[in-house]
Amino acid sequence: MNKGILKILVCAAVLLTGCEDLIEPAIENNRQLDPSAYLPSDSRFPFGILLNGYNRIPTNSWSFNDVATDDAVSNDQDNGYLKMATGQWTANNNPANQWTNCFAGIQYLNIMLEEVNKVQWVTDPVANRLFTTRIKGEAYGLRALLMYHLLLTHAGKGTSGKMLGVPILLKPQTTSDNYNLPRASFDDCMKQIYQDLDSADVKLPLDYQNFSIGQESLIPTKYGQVTIEQYNRAFGVTFSGLFTGRIAKAVRAQAALLAASPAYNNEGTNKWVEAANYAANVLNLKGGLDAVTSNAASGLTWYSNTSEIANIKDGANPPEILWRNNWGENRDLEQANFPPTLFGNGRINPTQNLVDAFPMLNGYPISNPNSGYNPADPYTNRDPRLKMFVLVNGATAGVNNTAINTTANGTTNDALNRVATSTRTGYYLRKLLRQDVNLNPTSATNQRHYKPHIRYTEIALAYAEAANEAWGPTGTGTNAYSAYDIIRAIRRRAGIGTSNNDAYLESAKGNKETMRQLIRNERRLELCFEGFRFWDLRRWNAELTEPAKGVSIQNGVYTILPAVQDRVFKTYMKYGPIPYSEILKFPALEQNEGWN
Repeated sequence: MNKGILKILVCAAVLLTGCEDLIEPAIENNRQLDPSAYLPSDSRFPFGILLNGYNRIPTNSWSFNDVATDDAVSNDQDNGYLKMATGQWTANNNPANQWTNCFAGIQYLNIMLEEVNKVQWVTDPVANRLFTTRIKGEAYGLRALLMYHLLLTHAGKGTSGKMLGVPILLKPQTTSDNYNLPRASFDDCMKQIYQDLDSADVKLPLDYQNFSIGQESLIPTKYGQVTIEQYNRAFGVTFSGLFTGRIAKAVRAQAALLAASPAYNNEGTNKWVEAANYAANVLNLKGGLDAVTSNAASGLTWYSNTSEIANIKDGANPPEILWRNNWGENRDLEQANFPPTLFGNGRINPTQNLVDAFPMLNGYPISNPNSGYNPADPYTNRDPRLKMFVLVNGATAGVNNTAINTTANGTTNDALNRVATSTRTGYYLRKLLRQDVNLNPTSATNQRHYKPHIRYTEIALAYAEAANEAWGPTGTGTNAYSAYDIIRAIRRRAGIGTSNNDAYLESAKGNKETMRQLIRNERRLELCFEGFRFWDLRRWNAELTEPAKGVSIQNGVYTILPAVQDRVFKTYMKYGPIPYSEILKFPALEQNEGWN
């Protein structure tokens, strides 16, 4: 056995098992990476190492971290984010922790990068070179993505007051390596992310696709003299769903937005310009503003477009989706979140805070005198997204369009606080759920679901936020559209302000601060329950302790519940902690200020 490679695999196991002792049988069961042992017939094994990077993408599953914000509460008392929100967030009790997960993924990716040149993927030497190039690109891209999530969850001001990231690991760690490494600066981590994304972009095609005979000129020149068959073999549509150049550009836009945000940005406008341009680079691949307007019919309801989802092919993306995970036939989301009368557990309950954030149909916030809002009839003439995303009292749901009664004196288990699975706020979740799922035990059905990693609307909102900070509401820099243009398109897609030319937006476009609040609110609405609000509040230096509100409806009277659940966060909690166990083991690591 190649003992050096064995050490690398053992260290990967250490990253996954923490402080548990490794016993000899476990070491013996680690399969060797000695090229002579698996080449050329078993390239699946080294490719499996790369798949460990994919398996650790944090957005593979829903986090519902909204439960730790002013957007939602949960009736599940064991929910980790609920515990975070109510004062139980510590450095050794952190449901948002990505330290072990992401560093384990980086370890596997570093192994792949070190070993990839030794693997014979196919016997054709030209095609083999293309395979090697592609897999290197995937590994660099995934490493950047995992580093971004490490910064999102663990970067912050250390006890020294400096903005710190995480240790930068560019090679596999072996048992003889020094694990006691200091944290790199936040800026150095960002530079490494950009460098890895550059490496991914230069090696990967924009998208995986097959070319036909006669289309040789379409093969990117960076791959040299290759045949159609050789190109398709390494970069063909078969590999759709894996990391691409398009994804690399989108991850760059995500990371740049984080770096430009108030909690991390010490350089002012320059980082906002950078973030806006990186987001524009992604949007421009889909027609710029057309990235929002061209999918107006389906962009809001991507999760429930039944015919679109039914016809999706492996790896292919609907118009709204830039990158997604594999689809599956299940009813998990509905089981967790349908109301009790539909045989669900009603877990995620949207708050009155979120409901109040949806404007009126004419585009005005409900607090504006011009809105026409009637607190005695609060759901009429509202933003259509409200009833798309939130199940309000009296609305229908499920395969039989069952009316859901959430009133305080309701006679079913859907009523406010009636049983353990009842709503705590007067609302149930509707977004993400397929209403054609049947949970009745006598006739239960599954439906097809998928989880996006990146949506074009996310990138469009990133552009709007950054462009407004860089150039103001109507400035464009070197691009063809402004923050105002993006927000107008998003609101028009939702059906907002169509009768009055969105007078509120028109009034906001002359003021950067007003537009900032509007952009942030649109981001809150469009991306609700998708895992953004928790991090957005922190990167904005926004208020974290806004109590979660609800509504009690009785005899037609709507009474606001001002504090269904308090939010208990200290000011230093805008940054997450370094895991306490890591601080104990490695004294070179500096904890973020405020955390013990």
